[in-house]
Amino acid sequence: MNLLLLIPLLPLVGFLINGIGFKHIPKSLVGVIGSVGPVVAFILSIYAFGAFRAGNNAPVIIQLFDWITVGTLNISFSFQIDQLSLLMLLVVTGVGSLIHIYSIGYMSHDAGFGKFFAFLNLFLFFMLLLVMGSNYVIMFIGWEGVGLCSYLLIGFWNKVTNYNNAARKAFIMNRIGDLGFLLGIFLIIQTFGTVEYLPVFEKAVGMSVGDSAIAAITLLLFVGAMGKSAQIPLYTWLPDAMAGPTPVSALIHAATMVTAGIYMVVRSNVLYALAPDTLEIVAIIGLATALMAASIGLFQNDIKKVLAYSTVSQLGYMFMALGVAAYSSAMFHVITHAFFKALLFLGAGSVIHAMSDEQDIRNMGGLRKKLPITFLTFLIATIAISGIPPFAGFFSKDEILAHVYEHNKLMWALGVLGSIMTSFYMFRLLFLTFFGDFRGTHEQAHHLHESPISMTLPLMVLAVLSVVGGFMNVPHVLGGHSALATFMDPLFANAQRANPALFEHGHLDHSTEYLLMGVSVGAALLAMGAAYVLFISKKNVPAADGQESGLQKVIYNKYYVDEFYEAIFVNPMRKLSDALYSFGEFIVDGLVKGAGGLVKLSSGQLRQLQTGETGFYVFAMVVGITALLLWNFGAIIFK
Repeated sequence: MNLLLLIPLLPLVGFLINGIGFKHIPKSLVGVIGSVGPVVAFILSIYAFGAFRAGNNAPVIIQLFDWITVGTLNISFSFQIDQLSLLMLLVVTGVGSLIHIYSIGYMSHDAGFGKFFAFLNLFLFFMLLLVMGSNYVIMFIGWEGVGLCSYLLIGFWNKVTNYNNAARKAFIMNRIGDLGFLLGIFLIIQTFGTVEYLPVFEKAVGMSVGDSAIAAITLLLFVGAMGKSAQIPLYTWLPDAMAGPTPVSALIHAATMVTAGIYMVVRSNVLYALAPDTLEIVAIIGLATALMAASIGLFQNDIKKVLAYSTVSQLGYMFMALGVAAYSSAMFHVITHAFFKALLFLGAGSVIHAMSDEQDIRNMGGLRKKLPITFLTFLIATIAISGIPPFAGFFSKDEILAHVYEHNKLMWALGVLGSIMTSFYMFRLLFLTFFGDFRGTHEQAHHLHESPISMTLPLMVLAVLSVVGGFMNVPHVLGGHSALATFMDPLFANAQRANPALFEHGHLDHSTEYLLMGVSVGAALLAMGAAYVLFISKKNVPAADGQESGLQKVIYNKYYVDEFYEAIFVNPMRKLSDALYSFGEFIVDGLVKGAGGLVKLSSGQLRQLQTGETGFYVFAMVVGITALLLWNFGAIIFK
């Protein structure tokens, strides 16, 4: 198990080498140094997975050193290897490696090539720390680390003001959520006297369902998850994060940072099992986020913005699964989403690369002939995210909707509505980008070309995973087996002991399962057909900016949520800051400057007494002695 320590260490070494020597190391070597660490870490993760399966499937604690000791509280720097951390290791290092390799081609002409790879490596290090830690404090270190790296990567092209604003927005909104997470950790310490996962969860089993302390802890932890995983109301930073280079978008939006909130809730499943009211809140917010983001995606014209709102929507489905205690289903969707969403973002990067940095789909069209590999892989990812069998997204989304149907029929119907919108805006994106006539400039048409092998190879690997990834959890009604759910079952043993009623739901009969699948797939195909009619048969192209009206205008402008936040939070805070600045400038600075001025004035007057004439000094001495004598005589007389 000592080899496991190399998994986070290798990306850190890559960061140090490229970070220190990025001005001197040749570009050809920078990409190799940056990519070798993640690739070897992925190989080691596969080895760890095999070794764990060959063992007794019990959690393995790797103790590095005692870190913080305060009274009875002892926080160790240690790692925990179990089913959940292994799954996340495979996803993070696997998809992360492909994104690093892709970046060699995508960023090859960028002046900050070495610095970019250093930041990517550091991001991966903190993400691995987050998922490997054996306690909430180690998780929080990784949590804050990926937040810092996202700020550096989103604002990587820092000469553009809008990009800097997007990076700052992501950083600030994540700090809001992180405060909730930090308060949750403090409350865990107060309640359990430790932050180590295993002791906390063991002690929690003996507590009563609905305990107020557990409810407070879970709500505070969920606030942290809202920020990191972009749920209402802390979701607006994620679409703006598209300012970063496309590999950054893939890394943040697919398998790593935004899934940290899902990981944290699944890791804390025992606590959430004891707080059913919190779970209901999680489900409702997840559903609301899924629907709101999907509706916004219907009218976006920036290829990366469409995918960004798609990510927010899919994260909503994952939280909806968590809210109905379908923890393994949520993780299943995390994994499949990592495959097809990374593929979509990298495919979008390939399109942008070919289009000379153009991102507006209204200026594309007909690209499938010039970019055949990009088109085919993008098509596979679009089918997968739309939930059409037998691609990966169908199995994970169907599993979530089945659990939601058992929990609440209305919630299921709204979930299907979200699935319809997902299929429509994704095929709208596909048709406007790759079909019809080319709508760009003559200069863009002249330079259209397929991306280099360093970019297309990761696309092909992810396309294969987007096809076969769903078969790890095929429902029994289709003759499959829930291999992933079975593997993850030991993680939820304590939760089932703590609240057995939460997991006592009847299994759907086969006819109902077939019906639910049929409705879901039929709805997705119907939406695909509607997109085909509108954008292929009728050759519609979205109107120019500013020509929207009515509800379409409201949705296109993202329900004016950013403007609302600006009016309610940002502007008052800015005015308060200006007022405090004025107070500091005129009152505090005035007092300081006034005191200095008074000393200067008085010293200037007193300086005039230094005349240099002996007679004046003798006269002053006599006056002084006389004054002292009079003072003493007066004190004696009036005593």
